Amino acid sequence: MAREIPDLVAEVRTGTGKGAARQARREGYVPGVVYGDGKEPLSLNIKYYTLLKKLKAGRFLSTLFNLKVEGQDDVRVICRGVQRDVVRDLPTHVDLMRLHRNSRINLFIHVNFENHDAAPGIKRGGTLTVVRSEVELEVTAGDIPDHITVDLTGKQIGDVIHIEDIPLPAGATPTIKRNFVVANLAAPSGLLSSEAAEAAEAE
Repeated sequence: MAREIPDLVAEVRTGTGKGAARQARREGYVPGVVYGDGKEPLSLNIKYYTLLKKLKAGRFLSTLFNLKVEGQDDVRVICRGVQRDVVRDLPTHVDLMRLHRNSRINLFIHVNFENHDAAPGIKRGGTLTVVRSEVELEVTAGDIPDHITVDLTGKQIGDVIHIEDIPLPAGATPTIKRNFVVANLAAPSGLLSSEAAEAAEAE
């Protein structure tokens, strides 16, 4: 399933230089620029509270946006930098980079866990311990997955789920080259205690 790409609405900023940027801030905007894809840079204004809301939502620097500017074709962009006020830590300028459908980018993709009721280890009281609820993948801008799925069917207590155990969408590759752990199925504390007692008695 493809990820829904959120809109980022902006306006063309008339004028250049620090004076125009200060004027934009006085009027409740954050100045910015979009560049790349072989086109001329374009100066923009983004509504301050709209931008602040998206920043507070998290993952702003790794989210692909659909940039909407009146009089311009929609274009996919990713943020390459947010300048902030050194005292208040509030955004003062944004740099956006244009992407085309075949661009390769790194994004954090959510991990879904399915079929809990088909995992014998969970039925025995085991606990699914999620080490990474998101994994960073290199994906194509035109085909970004909404999530990746871990099938828990048949999983037993003590099983460890690595990234190489998870089927990834075509064209998606992990940014970390080692076979890292995504989750594991831990034994319940009561079972651990009884096993430890049995081991002590055996000794």
